[in-house]
Amino acid sequence: MFHPSQSAITRGLVVYVHPFAEEMNKSRRMAALQARAMASAGYTVLQLDLTGCGDSSGDFGDASWQDWVDDIVFACQWLRSKGDAPLWLWGLRAGCLLAAQAAQQLNETCNFLFWSPTPAGKPLVQQFLRLKAAGDLASGNAKAVMDGLRQQLAAGASVEIAGYVLSANLASGMELATLTPPTSAGRLEWLDVSTQAGAELSPASTKQLQTWQNAGVRVRSQVVEGPAFWQTSEIEEAPNLLIATLAALDQPAAAMVAQ
Repeated sequence: MFHPSQSAITRGLVVYVHPFAEEMNKSRRMAALQARAMASAGYTVLQLDLTGCGDSSGDFGDASWQDWVDDIVFACQWLRSKGDAPLWLWGLRAGCLLAAQAAQQLNETCNFLFWSPTPAGKPLVQQFLRLKAAGDLASGNAKAVMDGLRQQLAAGASVEIAGYVLSANLASGMELATLTPPTSAGRLEWLDVSTQAGAELSPASTKQLQTWQNAGVRVRSQVVEGPAFWQTSEIEEAPNLLIATLAALDQPAAAMVAQ
């Protein structure tokens, strides 16, 4: 989905990188609402479905982590042809990992907008595999199921979980992924979501932000009250996040992490 800027002057070019598996479907409405709001505020936005996801060609089970990184690089290059405004990579959850890795392959400075990023891909793979073993928890066979899935992936075989075929290439690439600041980073706006009012950043988030700041990235963060819409049983909206995101993009980057 391409959302051209609705202003005479384009303030930024934004590529949205969706999260993994079912989290992508749960977050589609929020991503669409934010993309349209950005376009109204003067940003040109591209929402893409990665290879094997959504309306894109290919099968999910054939995609590798590197395929998805390459998709993002191509999307950034295509969007760059639309103007000379600053480039933003906007990721949600695992999309943040992909965005950071893709930026390493771009020959320009990128800004980042992260929604509830995950610091590493390995816990996501572990969480996904647990879906397969969930039915065996009561019987005590969960560990055996998990071990079996691990053995299949290690042998190069794919596994089917919750309607998704997870390939060994995708699993291994995700497990190696970390939220490492690229050398081409300019700004980072980090927005976590919490159902509790007045919540603070988790220690893991604070540690990651410090790593990016130490790498010379201008960082700022905040925790926004709202539902974890990427995992709720029903499709939900987080209006506070929509407002906070536009405000974050509009403000000049702070030199220190905002707690």
